[in-house]
Amino acid sequence: MGILNVTPDSFFDGGWWSTPESAQWQAKRLQDEGADLLDVGGQSTRPGFDEISAEEESSRVVPVLRALAPHVRVPISIDTYKPAVARAALEAGASWLNDIHGFQGDPDMARVAAERDCETVVMHHDRGFIAAPGDTMDKMKRFFERTLVIAAAAGVKLERLVLDPGIGFHKTPSHSLEVLRRIPELRIFGRPLLIGVSRKSVIGHVLGETAPGRLEGTLACTALAVQQGVEYVRVHDVQSNVRVVRMTEAILKSA
Repeated sequence: MGILNVTPDSFFDGGWWSTPESAQWQAKRLQDEGADLLDVGGQSTRPGFDEISAEEESSRVVPVLRALAPHVRVPISIDTYKPAVARAALEAGASWLNDIHGFQGDPDMARVAAERDCETVVMHHDRGFIAAPGDTMDKMKRFFERTLVIAAAAGVKLERLVLDPGIGFHKTPSHSLEVLRRIPELRIFGRPLLIGVSRKSVIGHVLGETAPGRLEGTLACTALAVQQGVEYVRVHDVQSNVRVVRMTEAILKSA
């Protein structure tokens, strides 16, 4: 999943692809480098982000999606937690949803997913996660159990869901590293998994690098994810990650 942020303030690529023309150029590049899916986002969720209205977010993503849809061969995902933005984006050419609140923010998100019968990434995002007692993965499983109940009540088909453990979202670096190590435990839900750790702060915590210096750490996480059978990796640097995926898969298949 190639990341295509059309925001002025994302932590790594803010402002780079915010016009339909620049976004179209980047989308072609990501696709040519091997992206199977493009994830377009108009609201930064970096630490300390500024919330924007649904109208402003739509004004960022809808023109880009209209420009991209006729020219890309791969599905486009809309990274939003606002139902109005989701509906507008799906009308403009997106075919996937990516909800960082896992249907536990605005309940209308599950209804949008059901109405459109679209593939949806539901991410773990629990503001009380750090303070809550209990085992890291047990707490995450309880969150996803609630998400699946919400999805079923809204009419979302289970087979449409992809689970994302939300690396870095209200988690300490230690939590994020533990989740990366224990990701196969989420297989109990029988759904594909997505890891989004590209250039995130947990890598900076380990390597002592700012976002531009976190590529190698990202690639290590991608290799580990592939080794654990994760189906999707959400990344900024598609070509290098595709090469890591191919090499890791070749080693695993040689056994």
